[in-house]
Amino acid sequence: MTASPTDLGNFIGGSLAASKSPGFGDVFNPSSGEVIARVPFSTALDVDDAVANAREAFSAWGEAPAPRRAGILFRYKELLEAHFPELTRLVTLENGKTLAESEGDVRRGIEVVEFACGAAHLLKGESLPQISKEIDACSTREPLGVCAGITPFNFPAMVPMWMFPLAVACGNTFVLKPSEKVPQTAMRFAGLFLEAGGPPGVLNVVNGGREVVERLCTHPDIAAVSFVGSSHVAERVYQLGCQHGKRVQAAGGAKNVMVVMPDANPDSTLRAIMGAAFGCAGQRCMAGSIVLGIGEAAAGITKRLREAVGAMKVLPTDTCPESEMGPVIDAAARDRLLASIAAAESEGARIAADGRSRTLPDRGFFVGPTLLDGVTPDMNVASAELFGPVLSIGCPENLDDAIEWIHASGYGNGAVIFTQNGAAARKFVREAACGMIGVNVGVPAPMAVFSFSGWNKSFYGDLHVQGSEGISFYTRQKV
Repeated sequence: MTASPTDLGNFIGGSLAASKSPGFGDVFNPSSGEVIARVPFSTALDVDDAVANAREAFSAWGEAPAPRRAGILFRYKELLEAHFPELTRLVTLENGKTLAESEGDVRRGIEVVEFACGAAHLLKGESLPQISKEIDACSTREPLGVCAGITPFNFPAMVPMWMFPLAVACGNTFVLKPSEKVPQTAMRFAGLFLEAGGPPGVLNVVNGGREVVERLCTHPDIAAVSFVGSSHVAERVYQLGCQHGKRVQAAGGAKNVMVVMPDANPDSTLRAIMGAAFGCAGQRCMAGSIVLGIGEAAAGITKRLREAVGAMKVLPTDTCPESEMGPVIDAAARDRLLASIAAAESEGARIAADGRSRTLPDRGFFVGPTLLDGVTPDMNVASAELFGPVLSIGCPENLDDAIEWIHASGYGNGAVIFTQNGAAARKFVREAACGMIGVNVGVPAPMAVFSFSGWNKSFYGDLHVQGSEGISFYTRQKV
């Protein structure tokens, strides 16, 4: 018998709080299609309550010594480690990732917390004695105040932890608006932060949709807004936040290219491409969306990929630990992807592996891994972000043409090259206009000590998430 869905609320001022809105939306288990919770569509008044609590907490938290803040984050990391199995299961339940992918999601988030534990070193100011006769100069880094984060469904653990651990380590307080499709992970994070000793009001969670987002971007007491999601919404959040005097970092979508040179190692390259394209069911902004075979590499790449795709185990992730790829997030995403595959076929792409026709689970939101061969730069599928398990295959004549494919999309998140030739690798690294470049790796996503450096339509703002840029974003200088 299926349990009744849980009605969620918000987490404000250190405790659970019912939303002022009577409206709720369904949270699904993507593997089964069952409703597992109901999330409130909170109002601007709920945001106001959260910001008021965060503002009140800031007066003491911003003055707390950096080592004390770090001590709470150390205890928080210990709790995250202790609850690691629970958190990974929760991510799988509400997002649909395989257990291994959920473990990676939570682990990468914990790594940001670990980085934030040492933030005091990066919060140090600078000094220069005798800058003029009998005059010394020094600078300090000061917290901003109340900060906000708006996060997507595809990484329920990692992306929120790109934001709030660094923000609170710098002395700010935080209001998090997670995706309404995966709210339970964020709510659990807030509870564990309180258990670690985080003062009430330092970390708050407000669930909801557009009304919450727009209030966070316009509230006069919010100093900075962090966003991760589609480029269309990222641009809107950036514009709205800036119009209201806020510091904004808004990471958007991508169309990431993987270039295979004739000398690439065939086995390791195939493994890397499969992981990049179909890991997390292709629902990530660093997914490999297009593979470009150069010269002799083009000849056998489709055949090898078709064989690998055909052997993939696409199963419910909540009950089948052997699953190699899970569902997409909901029925709307599934239907959109099926329509995109049909549209690509109508504009001339050849279906080398059709995820629509393979045997899939009867329940849940599944799209089989799909290969689109013969894709050319003028096709819409060559530049549109599909955000699902669909890999396009193209055959440019040379490396210069492949680099032009990258530039034509207008995005600038990631690009990778597979080669054993140092000159080709160096040319690619130098000339590809993307913020994150990989050589013989499928997904060039940086670790927590480096910033997540999207370019062009993949990012709106000046200072990126994570790393030293994350510290700079959540502080301002006093000289």
